[in-house]
Formats: sequence, structure tokens, C-alpha cells
Amino acid sequence: MDVQNKVAVVTGASRGIGRAIAIALAAAGADVVCTARSSEASPSKLPGTIDQTAREVEALGRRALAIPMNLAKDEEIEAMAHRTLAEFGRIDILVNNAAVSAPGSFLDVPLKHWDLVMNVNLRGVYLCTRAFLPTMIEQRAGSIINISSYASQAEGSWGLAYSVSKAALERLTTGLAAEVQPYNIAVNALQIERFVASEGFLYLTPGTNHSTWDKPEVVGEAALWLISRDPSYTGEVVTLGDIDRQRAQA
Repeated sequence: MDVQNKVAVVTGASRGIGRAIAIALAAAGADVVCTARSSEASPSKLPGTIDQTAREVEALGRRALAIPMNLAKDEEIEAMAHRTLAEFGRIDILVNNAAVSAPGSFLDVPLKHWDLVMNVNLRGVYLCTRAFLPTMIEQRAGSIINISSYASQAEGSWGLAYSVSKAALERLTTGLAAEVQPYNIAVNALQIERFVASEGFLYLTPGTNHSTWDKPEVVGEAALWLISRDPSYTGEVVTLGDIDRQRAQA
């Protein structure tokens, strides 16, 4: 897909990987809808808001829309999709990036935290995709990128709930890809298998040497490369390393 003049929606776009993907898309010529809970009207303890990201998109000469949205609330997802389609009239790219974790052992994690992880990381992706998929099918074109993690294959400090949600997300990716391929819609997952120095991860790892970690911009470039593939490149779960190798061979 040539992203020039396309419309993209990026969840979790207030900071870190989501912001980097939004900026990469704008730099390549896309208009971007930035969604997350953190806005200037409802700031977080971490730096960054969707309003700031939207201004950066506009500084690159593209249209931007900042829509506050909590993925755990169905009505906010529906409102975001309705406003996006009303403002732009189309949707070409959906990047399901937003996620939460619940660190702790299986028995120590409260049920409400387990449910929150599943609601945001999996059900939220399902609802966002379901909201935009009919328009992509009508257009007979689209690209959906689900941001996954090596946690889908291994346990870590992020907690078992997070790992389970990412494993399910990758299965959702491959299954949906097969269903929508006849409509020229690509569905792929970008699995982050390396440490990325996002604001959230830095906050969770105080005292750690972050000097060798990737910058979020590395993920932004990788996501743009993946979105730019031919629609026949679909149903893939690729890592940053996979993309590095494929780009080097091109």
C-alpha cells in the first residue's frame, strides 16, 4: 500500500510506539487519527498526549484528529469509529497498538486486572477492527497491523495475562487474514522481540541501563514497511529482526 493520502487510525498514540507509528505514517503522507486515554483534558503521569501527537502530525503537513478513547469502553470505541468515518469518509490503515499489563504471579493478579488486560489487549482490538472492517471491505482495500510481543511465546515481568492476550492476538491476526484476503485487506502482526525505550517501559524499569534499547522510531519504521507491502503479504507474524533482514535483502 502506498500510504500517501491514506487515512490511518493508531491506538495508544499518545507516546512511545504508538506515537512513533503515527509520526512515521504522517511523514510518509498519511492523515492520522490519534487515539488513547491520555489527552490534555485527561493527562497521565507519563509524558505525552494524543493532542501533542496530533500537532506533530499536522506539523508534517497532514491532517490529524485526536480522539480520547478507553479501549475498555465499547461506547468510546464506537464513537471514535463514527467520528473518524464522518471526518474522513474512509479508513485505510488500522494499527492496534494500545495495551496494558498486569505484572504478578497467576494467583496474585486480581480478577479485575486479568479482565482489564483481556478487555484492552484482545477485546478492544476485536471491537476496533469490527468497527472499521465493513468500510475496508466496501473499499476492497485496507491494512490492519496488530502490535504483539515476544511475551506471546515466553513469560516475563509483564505477567501471564499479558502473554496470553498477545498469543491470542497473533492467532486472531492469522485467522482474520484468511477471512478478509479476498477483499484485498492485509492483516499482519508486528511482534516486538527487543527492548524498546518507550516512556512506559522506561517507567517500569528504573535503574536499568537503557542505552542499548531500540528507540520507538525503529518500530515506527518497521510498521510503515509492513503496511507498505503488497496486500498478498498477509497473515504474517513478523519480528523487528525479520523486517531488518527482509529490508537488507531488498
